[in-house]
Amino acid sequence: MARHSFIRMSKLPNVKGRISYITSHAKQENLYATYRTADNTFWENLARESQQEFQRSGTTGKCIEARELIIALPEIYTTFDPQQVLEEFTNKFRQQYGVECVSALHHNKRKTNYHIHLIFSERRLLAEPDIKIATRSVFYDETGKRVRTKKEIADENGKVREGCTVIPKGGIYEQHLFTVKDDRFKSEQFLDEVKRNYTDLINRHISDPEHRLKVFDPDSIY
Repeated sequence: MARHSFIRMSKLPNVKGRISYITSHAKQENLYATYRTADNTFWENLARESQQEFQRSGTTGKCIEARELIIALPEIYTTFDPQQVLEEFTNKFRQQYGVECVSALHHNKRKTNYHIHLIFSERRLLAEPDIKIATRSVFYDETGKRVRTKKEIADENGKVREGCTVIPKGGIYEQHLFTVKDDRFKSEQFLDEVKRNYTDLINRHISDPEHRLKVFDPDSIY
């Protein structure tokens, strides 16, 4: 019976921390290769804008800054050049979906699980930043929520409360460097497509048909 491929997706509330973790030789005992299609500035700006938009929305829960795929590789892949493998798998995703990525190729501590971590953005950079200039003073409370008047963020003495913000007339009160999130990354159809595409890519480098992987079919008798 053919082995099944394993590809899992998770949400990232702290993309900068996660990138640091998966790409650090100090934190990863068996780290073989890293690759990125965008620099640290991109991910810092992405995290900041995601958090700002989350605050403005008033949504509860955690802000999701990016997503991550974990792609398990057969042991035969340990005989291939790690950097070449990682770049091929990462560039395939970037070319197909048009978003920036950071990836790393690892073994677990016992060296029984050879796998790729692939972090990707759900947003794309705008061709030109969308900058909004205040035509009058703009006020934000401690939670980052915009309010109508200065009175709403003032204490009993009329002073602006700590943690509140005032943007004066002519100042930049909102700036967007990125598009909105691409909703397809939330769908089951997307994950199913990714599983099939990466299983096909894995199998392309396995010459023996008996060792090729298969996408798990929940409707199968097995």
